[in-house]
Amino acid sequence: MRALWTAASGMKAQQLNIDTISNNLSNVNTTGFKKHRIEFKDLMYEKLRTTDFNEGEGRPVNLEVGHGVMPAATVRAFTQGSFEQTNNSLDFAINGDGFFVVRDNSDNLFYTKDGSFKLSIEDGEARLSTADGYYLQADSGDVELGSDFSEIFVSPDGVVSVKRTDSAEIEEIAALNIVKFPNPAGLESIGKNLFKETTASGEFVESFEGDAGEIMQGFLETSNVQVVEEMIKLITAQRAYEINSKSIQTADEMLQMANNLRR
Repeated sequence: MRALWTAASGMKAQQLNIDTISNNLSNVNTTGFKKHRIEFKDLMYEKLRTTDFNEGEGRPVNLEVGHGVMPAATVRAFTQGSFEQTNNSLDFAINGDGFFVVRDNSDNLFYTKDGSFKLSIEDGEARLSTADGYYLQADSGDVELGSDFSEIFVSPDGVVSVKRTDSAEIEEIAALNIVKFPNPAGLESIGKNLFKETTASGEFVESFEGDAGEIMQGFLETSNVQVVEEMIKLITAQRAYEINSKSIQTADEMLQMANNLRR
């Protein structure tokens, strides 16, 4: 019976839906996290009878039956999360669509919404990096603060300045690379709050050549996951899973009745 395999495809699809919702809920407190949404599409249809309409006579509609559902895509929603004030001078948030650019030790570039940066000290020189050691990028490369700074300042347009211990003047040292993508939903998630550029995302657009956003120092962008919304989706997915299992039970009962027929 078609119903067995059709309902089974629905159960597998809803299982993947629940996996996606669970991942969203598990990252509700992850800085800069963007929630996922899974999309589905129906499978091919078997034509039991086709249209045959000629000169006002015949059948104007098809007789067809579907074979279930399959996952089509997972779409990441890049809506703005809330801003949490931390009063930490190394915490930055982007009020806009832009991404921070970071570099690993192999000179590979990645992109992130997580602005909780740290001081990485090498040979007495300080640089800004993520908690995993990816260096924050500016127009001149890594953001190098030197060894004798006492305070760090970042302007809304991304200019990084420091105050030296032996001077009262504020010295501009770099301008952060804040980039945008034509299709951010096409970015590849690689974990650690990082994204990777793909052909689908398109090449990034440099810095503030548009509405990439402004920097807010002392703030972090929180996850855009809404717990109540995800819980409603979870209940809906659970009920859909349950009703598909009922379809399998009904098909099984029908087969049992057919098997018990007596001539």
